[in-house]
Amino acid sequence: MEMNRRQFLRVSGAGLVGTSLVALGFSPTGVLAETRSFKLARTTETRSTCPYCSVSCGLVMYSLGDRAKNVKSTIIHVEGDPDHPVNRGTLCPKGAGVLDMIQSPDRLKYPEVREPGSSEWKRISWDDAVTRIAKHMKADRDANLVKTNDKGVTVNRWNTTGFLVSSASSNESGYLSVKVARGLGMIALDTQARI
Repeated sequence: MEMNRRQFLRVSGAGLVGTSLVALGFSPTGVLAETRSFKLARTTETRSTCPYCSVSCGLVMYSLGDRAKNVKSTIIHVEGDPDHPVNRGTLCPKGAGVLDMIQSPDRLKYPEVREPGSSEWKRISWDDAVTRIAKHMKADRDANLVKTNDKGVTVNRWNTTGFLVSSASSNESGYLSVKVARGLGMIALDTQARI
């Protein structure tokens, strides 16, 4: 490789600057490693539970947004919770892909109803959804509650409606859910873990 005097001075000067920076403590590997931490530096860390199965693995979700008024934060990263006693930081493929489920444009976020005879789904409020469910349950229970069996023994069975309990909920909320369902007379109880 041929080099004239001007090119030699440029290469020598660049080498002198590089060695001087290293001597002063500047390290390119340190700078490159430092930039990786910026992804989560300004995020808010929230602990949650994986919604997929009954194992109830712990998640750590990182959202970006300063929680100011009218600012909607978005989840940018999800990982296993290393302090969680169930999964200790590991996630199965479904749990590792929970960020895709959260950010999916097809994810249902609001209650919708399809009226009888209609082919369109319309969005309703949460209050309307709970009221409609309660009215349908009451009508079904009033019409189908079996108060006594064929021998005249009081049984109070409601055989036409079932109850699906979330297996990712706590023991207390699961206990209350079963008590409410049994108090209404429901026989068909199941949990998400078996689906």
